[in-house]
Amino acid sequence: MNLTLKIWRQKNSKAQGKLVDYKVENISPDMSFLEMLDVLNEKLLHEGEDPVAFDHDCREGICGMCSLFINGKPHGPGDGVTTCQLHMRSFKDGDTIYIEPFRASAFPMIKDLVIDRGAFDRIIQAGGYISANTGSAPDANEIPIAKADVDKAFDSAACIGCGACVAACKNASAMLFVSAKVSQLAMLPQGKVERKTRVENMVAQMDEEGFGACTNTGACSAVCPKEIPLDNIARLNREFVAAKASSDNL
Repeated sequence: MNLTLKIWRQKNSKAQGKLVDYKVENISPDMSFLEMLDVLNEKLLHEGEDPVAFDHDCREGICGMCSLFINGKPHGPGDGVTTCQLHMRSFKDGDTIYIEPFRASAFPMIKDLVIDRGAFDRIIQAGGYISANTGSAPDANEIPIAKADVDKAFDSAACIGCGACVAACKNASAMLFVSAKVSQLAMLPQGKVERKTRVENMVAQMDEEGFGACTNTGACSAVCPKEIPLDNIARLNREFVAAKASSDNL
């Protein structure tokens, strides 16, 4: 496959960025998207040019680092896959592919396709820990939990914090991310001790980071590589209202 790549290049957050055209040839349809970028960077290094900076780590769809805006969609044309799981067979020979970083005021630019998603880390930190007795690990069946609750908690915990939800939202809202992190603990007994303070602190930190409000367009869930459902946002709203009502009555 021979392709034309239009890639966003920007030296740093203060420099002016632009789309730059690159040609890549003899790309195997079995390559992953990141492997294709590796081929491009090897070519650029051989020619004495600065390689394209992009985030990656596990390349197994687990870490959430490979966050690219491809042809106008977070993670590209595939459904339920991260950029590293996207294969070049999703494109045709001769295609032009636009590659940009995720864009949100809460995700500052670092270089080229790399952004700072530290805001997500700070939201997680604001949520704190769960209270647990020290000592040996408890038996797995010590606290019976309904399977339906376990399944929902597990589905919420599947969120990898890639930021696709923010990139797709017209308001750059982080509600799907925060709701998934709140839900995974709110539905389990181990998370109920700090349940109220957790949701209040995480929502407050989300607002402080500058994320936008949710208007329920559903774009976040539609592009989520882990297909986190929208009902998590409804659960987050219920948890937050209940926590605030409880606090106001103290």
